Amino acid sequence: MQWRLAEAKNRFSEVINKAISEGPQTVTRRGDTVIILSQNDYEKLTGKQSGFKDFLLNQTPSIEGLDLKRDKAPMRDIDL
Repeated sequence: MQWRLAEAKNRFSEVINKAISEGPQTVTRRGDTVIILSQNDYEKLTGKQSGFKDFLLNQTPSIEGLDLKRDKAPMRDIDL
């Protein structure tokens, strides 16, 4: 739904409730437009991202079964 700023200010609770139940609400002021979104809609658009600490603690790929032994083959010859 589209709201003029004065109307949105007077009915702010209704604007918020509609943003939550019906979806994004548009508010205009002298040609400028803003969108009011619920947090769920915002997270759908931006994708909820975890922090670096959460990545290290929870999402780090397992190194189990990974061969970490150094290759003892001789180095290859190169021309300089």
